Amino acid sequence: MAKDRNKETPEQNSSKQDRDCEAVKNLVQKFIDLFKYEFSNTWYPVVQKALEVGTAFEGWSPQEVDITHHLLVSLKPPRGHIFQLEPGPSWPVRNFRIRVELECTCEKQQRTAETRCFLHDPEEEQRRKEGPNILDDLCTDSYLDVQKTAHWFQKMVRRFWKDLPESATHRLMVLPSDRSCKFRVTQGWEKSLLTELMFGVQEGDSDIFLSSQYAEAAYTPSTIWPETYAVAERKFFSYIASQAQPDICHLRCLQLCVSSLLGRDFYIYTLKTVVMHLLTIIPLSRWHKDAFTERLEDIMLYLQRCLNKKGLNHFFIGNDNVPEEIILPLELQTAKWLNLFQHLEHNPDAYEEAWLDFLVLQCWLRKQVLHGH
Repeated sequence: MAKDRNKETPEQNSSKQDRDCEAVKNLVQKFIDLFKYEFSNTWYPVVQKALEVGTAFEGWSPQEVDITHHLLVSLKPPRGHIFQLEPGPSWPVRNFRIRVELECTCEKQQRTAETRCFLHDPEEEQRRKEGPNILDDLCTDSYLDVQKTAHWFQKMVRRFWKDLPESATHRLMVLPSDRSCKFRVTQGWEKSLLTELMFGVQEGDSDIFLSSQYAEAAYTPSTIWPETYAVAERKFFSYIASQAQPDICHLRCLQLCVSSLLGRDFYIYTLKTVVMHLLTIIPLSRWHKDAFTERLEDIMLYLQRCLNKKGLNHFFIGNDNVPEEIILPLELQTAKWLNLFQHLEHNPDAYEEAWLDFLVLQCWLRKQVLHGH
């Protein structure tokens, strides 16, 4: 009985997670401000704001402890440079390389009295070469290197930490990572917040970014930047929340479904995709909390049908049902559907494993519903 009294209610746990998310956002913003101050008027990438993405900020993290808070730090080219996005291999998502090139600023210089042009002023180019710069320090063969960018961020976070007031009462541990800046901040012996900063380059003015995350392939070269839809997904869930009643149950459905699949990232994203599709098919008025069990059944039925036909369409590629509030590049709007289950057509072992996962999930949900979760 004592154990039950000490256990947090879902409402208490949600409130705690909200406070943790806010604490992470505030801390990361302090790091971002220091990056902007330190690297303004330099030839390093211009650090933009950090965008909250992932399950913790979307409100359906499957874990109650040791939650990783993901943020995407948007990068812009420094003065006198441009980023050229060059397509690479594309399955199941598009991959790119980011070529860093010098840009002629002669015309801009005449209009705004800015500093001289790298391309046409030998003295200015020599000055750039003699100091720290993106091409020499963060690129490989003129392509922005994910690992070099990550190590730069890790180094600066360690250095900036000493300037923050939190350093007097908290401990910072920067964790090993080749494609992100991952760190844990601990207060005392109990409270601990885990944060992962990924890096991204925006595609035009859209909600789609190239990111430092790993691609689906077993090996991701350090100059490959996979396309990520994490910002668009967060924006989609925010849009749904703005259109629905406060008791909408889609996040609760997601959280319960993925709780039985921890460590299986592909299946977790599969369930997220299924729920996003259903949110644009089933009227939001039918997602109220009293329809929770019915919506779980809809999720499982949709997933079962997708497994039967070995076909699950990507939500943001070639989908006319994406809300217009989500800004997509034209090539994604006009593309053909992308089948996330395409690999199941040629891999009997993966297909069998997918069905086993489905049956485990189905059994798990029945037990949870039976016990009133």
